[in-house]
Amino acid sequence: MPEIWLMRHGAYEGHRPGYHAPHEATLTQEGRDQVRRSLPLPEGITAIVTSPIPRARQTATLVSHLTGLPLVATSGLLAEWRAPSIVLGRTAETYPPAYRAWRARRLANPSLRCEDGESLTDLHTRARHCAAFLHHTASRHGPLLAVSHTLLLGVLTHLPEGPTAFVTAARTPWQFAAYRPL
Repeated sequence: MPEIWLMRHGAYEGHRPGYHAPHEATLTQEGRDQVRRSLPLPEGITAIVTSPIPRARQTATLVSHLTGLPLVATSGLLAEWRAPSIVLGRTAETYPPAYRAWRARRLANPSLRCEDGESLTDLHTRARHCAAFLHHTASRHGPLLAVSHTLLLGVLTHLPEGPTAFVTAARTPWQFAAYRPL
């Protein structure tokens, strides 16, 4: 089976640790420099796939440009966890009561959603579909680099944990422009 490597996007505009990033955030110069420093890629990678969210898409495009590897797919399966819009730009200290209540119940009821956000079950299901997509794409194009986001990457690497993989993913650091095997 071909290898699959997972890469987190580079640093983005407005990044603040502990905040939920807005989807439209784009790479900074530091983010582009991080991508350059991440090269060379692991031996044998022949194609790139990416999340459609700008910071990941820009990372993948830059890797493609610098390495000559083709960008063969952009898929919403690789998008970041869809946090409820009520928490975008907020930290834990400023989360609204509805989100705090959801956080207190999410592990006991992983199918529970907070407003327009993705439930833990939704995220895990999408990650399972994403893993299948990545394996299928790698079988067609060879060893693959998939550019995505911290929480989805963490869930992908902890799929056997089920929907609670979200908790492990949230606690597991993944540096900007770092990659790991799937």
